[in-house]
This record gives sequence, C-alpha cells and structure tokens, in this order.
Amino acid sequence: MRSNLALAPSPGEETEWQKLRPQTLVDRVVEAVISQAARGVILPGDRIVEADLARKLGVSRVPVREALRLLESSGIAVNQPYKGIRLRPLTNGWVQDLVEARTALETSAAHRAVDAGHHQGDWTAPLVTAISQMELTATRNDAYGLAAAETAFHRALCGLGGNNVVLDLWETLSRQLTIVFGLATLGKPMFAIVQEHHDLLAVLSTGNKPAITAALHEHITAMNLAVDYEAIQEARRKARETGA
Repeated sequence: MRSNLALAPSPGEETEWQKLRPQTLVDRVVEAVISQAARGVILPGDRIVEADLARKLGVSRVPVREALRLLESSGIAVNQPYKGIRLRPLTNGWVQDLVEARTALETSAAHRAVDAGHHQGDWTAPLVTAISQMELTATRNDAYGLAAAETAFHRALCGLGGNNVVLDLWETLSRQLTIVFGLATLGKPMFAIVQEHHDLLAVLSTGNKPAITAALHEHITAMNLAVDYEAIQEARRKARETGA
C-alpha cells in the first residue's frame, strides 16, 4: 500500500489532490496487529486466534479473518498445519537478509535522488516531517508510533529516487520493517534511533554518493546487526510470563 506522499513534487509543481480512502475495519485490524507486534505485545511465533482477536478488538470475525489473510499474503503471519496462524518467526539471520535487501533498494533510491537533485531542500520535507514525528513519539515512549514514523522516513527516501519499481519492492517489506523497527526500540534507546536519522539526512543532503552509501550501510546494516532480536524476544517472553 503506497503512501500518496512517497513521491515528492518538485517545488512549485502543481499536483492533483488525492482522495483519502476511508479506513475499513479490515485495515484497522491489520494496523492493530502490526502495532501490537511492534510494541512486543504479540511476539514472532505467537499464535493469533481469530476468535480471540475479534473479541479483544470488539469486532466480528469476518474483518479479522480477512485481515489475517492480508497479513499472511504480506509475510507478516504464517498459517502452519495443526498450529494455526502465527506471527512470522523473526531470527537474527532473517533480519540480516532483510537489511541486505533494504540496503540495496535504499542505496539505489538515494543515488537516483542525488542524480535528480532531489536530495535537499523542499524535496526532503517528508523526511524532516518523519523525523519530527519520531522525536514526538520517542518523547512519549511509543514504540509503534516511532516505528511507523521510521517506516515513513524510509518510504519517503525511496520515493525521492523516482523509481516506482524500487518503491514497490520496498513497500512489500514495509509492514515487516515496522515490526522490526518497533522491536529494535526494546534493545536500544529511542532517541539514539532518532539521531541516526538526523545523521542520515545530513549526509544525504551533501549529495556525496560514497558517503551516502557508507551512511546507509552503517544505518541499515551495521546498526541493525548490532541488535540481538532473538535475545529481545526471549527477554520479552520471560517478562510477559512473569508479569514484569
């Protein structure tokens, strides 16, 4: 699902208004699952029971069933024989594969943005807005809010390149990334995550491609691989079991 703000217009360029799409019950169920997963309330590997989810959200099982189908098709949930629907398991190895794909897509988009002159000024306004939202949600200690804003930042970065194929490929990972971003807040300070994005934006604005490549590698690859996602999940499970 692509954001209408992904591809920023050139300064002064007139664009058509995009009609807002009302959020359906299915959309809200999907968002609820993603938000609880990003906060570590639902953990990777946890079973998601249709009837229980409908009861907790106060809706019928019909939108829940459709939402779970959408989550399964986007790789967020898996339907295992005799085990039911579960949140996709998340290992350090899987995160490594994910960040490798992200690094390639976002580096390509950033380089194209520099070539097109979209790496500074009004073009980067959506990135600045996303960072401001990250700061606000960090102040509130809102893991999901920060994760959603971080997703918006990187979606906007991919949009600056103007390659819709790259953006579409990135978008297929976006919901999974939101969960990973949220879990990362359980292993590192939120304001440190915000600062990483300030630093990345500063490097992007220089237009120096080698420096941008290095910054994206550090931000996406090195810093993500420094987080032990398996240990975070284990600690969260123990805390949940003990009620801590």
